[in-house]
Amino acid sequence: MTISEIIDVLEAEMVSGGSLEKVVHRACACDLLSEVLRCMCKDSILLTNLTHIQTVHVANMVDAIAICYMRSKKPEDNTVKLAREKGIILLSTKLTTYEASGRLYKIGLPGCAGR
Repeated sequence: MTISEIIDVLEAEMVSGGSLEKVVHRACACDLLSEVLRCMCKDSILLTNLTHIQTVHVANMVDAIAICYMRSKKPEDNTVKLAREKGIILLSTKLTTYEASGRLYKIGLPGCAGR
């Protein structure tokens, strides 16, 4: 699924860009970053309520393509700057984590469980 498709499905806006045609293979919905490190897959998107800079550091460590912040949350400027440097796309949606996860699952984007 492309970033463009994810933006449409989640009614999201792009906070920090990259190619809309990048392909995301899996999703991980989590607010505990140690668990993200343990479970997240390469070429995936992180759905989270956390907006601090560590989300980008962790996403970079697991080779994630994007982070989507829930409930219309937006990261601070230093987080956006680091995401640009690392090539990680940042999105924001008004949806809750539950709703966003359900929408992505419904259209066939698998989670990272059992990777």
